[in-house]
Amino acid sequence: MSLRVGAHVSIAGGIDNAVANQTEVGGNCGQIFTHSPQVWQDPNVGDEEAAAFRDGTERELEGPWVIHTSYLVNLCTPKEGLREKSLDSMQKEVDAAAKLNIPYVNVHLGAHTGAGVEGGLDNAASVIDDIDVPDGVTILIESDAGSGTKLGGEFEHLAGIIDRTETDIDVCIDTAHAFAAGYDLSTPDAVDETIAAFDDVVGLEHLQYVHLNDSKHACGTNKDEHAHIGEGHIGEDGMRRFLNHPDLRDVPLALETPTEDGKSFAWNIERVRELREE
Repeated sequence: MSLRVGAHVSIAGGIDNAVANQTEVGGNCGQIFTHSPQVWQDPNVGDEEAAAFRDGTERELEGPWVIHTSYLVNLCTPKEGLREKSLDSMQKEVDAAAKLNIPYVNVHLGAHTGAGVEGGLDNAASVIDDIDVPDGVTILIESDAGSGTKLGGEFEHLAGIIDRTETDIDVCIDTAHAFAAGYDLSTPDAVDETIAAFDDVVGLEHLQYVHLNDSKHACGTNKDEHAHIGEGHIGEDGMRRFLNHPDLRDVPLALETPTEDGKSFAWNIERVRELREE
């Protein structure tokens, strides 16, 4: 399969504008928010723009898209009010995904805030199993950088939530998050070891998407700050091996790299293409 790589692009002016925004930076798949991620807000996708988005995607892109949920969603919370808001938000996101023919909705587990790891995973599974997930849509749990009481920094957390749910869910690995959480990706051998560990604990069959980002901070620091591809602490050797690892070549990639130093998504997507060996 050809390389599927894109960026997290804006939907300003209408969700259908994401297609042109993606092609403009050289992407053929990618990620969107359906609304500002900093607030509780409904996706509110109109029928006409949804049709334009679906048609544009089919015509211009290889796909797939993924929706990233609001940052306010916390699946692990022991607080009933926040649980209900998170559940309501998740339901509206998966419904929007179905309307847009987007196969994936990506979400962080969130923080257990005192419930403990096991309690937090139990809470998250309870929320997920209360969502009426439409046919053709899959919830992806994103790996985390692992600070504070946030869950998802350890592969065991990802396996734990898969084991607890009755819902078929899968995983999105963020390379910068995994690196920050202590999984080395900075050398070819380290990449191989980390992917083998993921396969052993979670299973590569559950890896449906990758957020491809380099890291401004060292491995194991739990600091989540993204860098340009090949120019952070993961570096060129690690990124090249990740992009060419035989078990990862077909997994779609969405970049969340910064816009700085005169480099934006277009530069980073081109960098990915340069590092990929066909």
